[in-house]
Amino acid sequence: MAMKTYSVKASEIKREWHVIDARDKVLGNIATDVAKLLMGKHKPMFSRHLDIGDFVVVINADKVRVTGNKAKQKLYYRHSGYPGGLKSTSFEKMLESKPTWVVEHAVRGMLPNNRLRKSMMKKLKVYVGDAHPHLSQTKAGITPAGN
Repeated sequence: MAMKTYSVKASEIKREWHVIDARDKVLGNIATDVAKLLMGKHKPMFSRHLDIGDFVVVINADKVRVTGNKAKQKLYYRHSGYPGGLKSTSFEKMLESKPTWVVEHAVRGMLPNNRLRKSMMKKLKVYVGDAHPHLSQTKAGITPAGN
């Protein structure tokens, strides 16, 4: 008798909450760990076409670091839509002005570029300090991430 392929149902999806402290961790390492949790790749019932991932809270986003000279050399680009409207901002300046955006941008780049990415990003919560409003959901302690 042939085995049937197991397909997870929406009622079977159990979402947990993970807290990741970004203090003195490398941005890329944190982003990969967060992306895995958001996609649900750590679960045995992982399914590429379903959003079965967990909620992730990243604290101390302003304390994240990058290796080498990337703090000065890494640039974030945006365009106004007008001719000659390309603007660039270094990692250092972006970390001062929008530290949460830096982490969200790195995680977004590591999620699949399809219809599920928007719902996965909604489960990501990034905060500048140690405090966050999700203490009642995050019963467990801080999840180790990065190096």
